[in-house]
Amino acid sequence: MTEVRTSPAVRESATAGDLLALVRSGRALTRADLRTATGLSRTAVVARVNALADAGLLQLGAELASTGGRPAGGLVFNTRAGIVLAVAVGRSRSQVAVFDLGGTELAASAVDHQVGAGPDEVMPGVADQLARLLTPDLPPVLGIGGSLPGVVDSARGVSVDTPVMGGWDGIALAPYLSGVADAPLFLANDADTLARSEYLGHARDIRDLLVLKASTGIGLGVLAGGRIISGARGSAGDIGHTKVPEAAGRPCRCGDVGCLETLASGWALVARLREEGRDVEHVRDVVAHALAGDAEAKQLLRESGRQVGEVLAVAINLLNPQAVVLGGDMAAAYDVYAAGVRESVYARSSAVATRELQFLPATYGDRAGLVGCAALVLGEVLSPAAIDARLALART
Repeated sequence: MTEVRTSPAVRESATAGDLLALVRSGRALTRADLRTATGLSRTAVVARVNALADAGLLQLGAELASTGGRPAGGLVFNTRAGIVLAVAVGRSRSQVAVFDLGGTELAASAVDHQVGAGPDEVMPGVADQLARLLTPDLPPVLGIGGSLPGVVDSARGVSVDTPVMGGWDGIALAPYLSGVADAPLFLANDADTLARSEYLGHARDIRDLLVLKASTGIGLGVLAGGRIISGARGSAGDIGHTKVPEAAGRPCRCGDVGCLETLASGWALVARLREEGRDVEHVRDVVAHALAGDAEAKQLLRESGRQVGEVLAVAINLLNPQAVVLGGDMAAAYDVYAAGVRESVYARSSAVATRELQFLPATYGDRAGLVGCAALVLGEVLSPAAIDARLALART
């Protein structure tokens, strides 16, 4: 039998939602595991398991082999009891997808739009693409996870500071999606959602991570002790607008001057190449040139990594992560970009902080934003409190 332990608080008053969380995490595979984990009586466990099964959230799996005596009935989380939608809004392209409750992508699409387009131009197309993905055979939508660049007020579901996308601040996005599904919208910034994608990747084994998004802009997601750190106003990890001496006097898209982004962001690299007459529109074009062997593009990406690494080194000394995950468009040229980041980090961070530090590519590559949006909404709609509220509503 699998040994499962929980905190004293869980043992005293475990709800059906708590039991489902134990099964979902793999920490409990049978009713006996649940009794061991929670201290609940056999009758209490059976009642809660039956409520979850009646709601379609648990299935009674094939009986599991035991070391002797009566076999214990297996419990399986039903990942097809519902679906969640993901909406990752970007500067020139937005991605949408449908996921089951286990985080498996069922369908996906993308919407291209003009740089600088406002929500009235972008969101109707996003809603239309989502609606096209919702075939009649799918189970009900339980929630929608969304992401935007910049600082987001998650409680209100709005952007509060998105320099790269004018006209979005203070605009509620939920009404644009209300015709797609009668489900709540949960919103986060794009760096946080990239970090959340690692809940289904590196963070399964590593609880302290810094997740860098190096794309048109530069942001940092922080996982400390397995939890996302967003900060008092949701701006934790906004390292792209850290002032650096080399950028003194350079105007930034945020309205200030001297920001790291003016040197090392995707938009800055694109501007550099366009000044030289190169035909590039997006940082993805810069990366494509680098992967094709273009020496100038490779040098720009490595230098960008080096400049970002100088600021990242401070965060590494402060937070002492086990690993740094590199994601975003620039990380598609991983070897080149990571070389620059490592160079500065090892030169500027303390020996203790870097002794066992790992550098890793984002688990889901260019899909990480979508996976992170899915992880965001799954964490909300499958939380013990949300499950208990759903079961209570079903009883009324």
